[in-house]
Amino acid sequence: MTCQREGAKPREKWDWPGARARSDDARARTAKAGKKFPSDGSARHILIVRCFGVLGTTILIGSLGGCPSGSPRPIALGPPDASEAGVKADAVVDAGDDARADAGAPKQEAPKQEAPKQEEGMLLVEGGTFRMGADSGGEGDERPAHDVTLKSFWLDVTEVTQAAYDECVAAKACAAPDAAILASFGGLFKGPKKPVIGITWFSARDYCKWKGKRLPREAEYERAVRGSDGRRHPWGNEPPTHERTVFEANATEDVGTHPAGRGPYGHDDLAGNVWEWIEDDYDPFAYRRSGAPEGKPGTCEEIIAAQNQLRRENKQGFTGSNPIPTECEKSIRGGAYNYPAGGLRSTNRIHHPPSFKLRMTGARCAKDAG
Repeated sequence: MTCQREGAKPREKWDWPGARARSDDARARTAKAGKKFPSDGSARHILIVRCFGVLGTTILIGSLGGCPSGSPRPIALGPPDASEAGVKADAVVDAGDDARADAGAPKQEAPKQEAPKQEEGMLLVEGGTFRMGADSGGEGDERPAHDVTLKSFWLDVTEVTQAAYDECVAAKACAAPDAAILASFGGLFKGPKKPVIGITWFSARDYCKWKGKRLPREAEYERAVRGSDGRRHPWGNEPPTHERTVFEANATEDVGTHPAGRGPYGHDDLAGNVWEWIEDDYDPFAYRRSGAPEGKPGTCEEIIAAQNQLRRENKQGFTGSNPIPTECEKSIRGGAYNYPAGGLRSTNRIHHPPSFKLRMTGARCAKDAG
């Protein structure tokens, strides 16, 4: 309601053309009918005010004295200007008559949120809550299963190819991949459309930064694999086949050549072909920490303490077949060409020092959606 502050000079209650004439006509009609027309000071005097709300302009019929003591008092407003936006309801009221208002004004719809702008070579992974980890099977570092909530993010459709990475090298933004690794086994791993291998975590990070992106977090990677239904593999719960992915093989294959194995959001090769460097430090106790609901590992100091505890308790195997780390290593995800089918499960966690260059490890980039 539009109100006038105490002490301010009141506006004329009938201040638009013809209002006074209509007021006189109303007085004459009520006098003829033997009724008393309310005076200007009467509490029953008709007050028309316009209140502006979210859905437009509404005409309210009320009486004087509508503002509490100490608060601004109501004043009458003139007729709606034709230039005002919104739908306005008309009311025709005489003394003693019932108010008749047009209630058929359409409501304005709330503005719709715009979809995130499409990123070239990437697909959106929708934000939300999903189940990460497992309560049985696998290794100790995959437990317990727990809910994780993430924001939406973009993820490269495929692993970074050798051709794409070579552009970064030519721009002097990335270190060259290990030539001996690429040439191994008679050059079976070489090819412009094959995933880049033989790069450190630092080189993978540099490439993504050069592209205006970043490495994915561990929870983001598992979200991209599992979606909202907790699947065991990107394509579902069925076991791996060579139609779906590259595993139990001698070498990598061109990226994106196994469409039957795409994940829930359309990404290729999330399981098999090569492992992929992850942004996060590897934390064997990550799923037990306070940051677990957000997919956050512990600090490096906390991780070192956890690894020392595992050694004291003789729990080799808790972190997989690799030795329990003695430093803060980096997570890798996704499985590789040389792994058996069981190693391609969505919850499998592997780790290596960030300085390692491996024949079975490459990269994929992510980007915030907001």
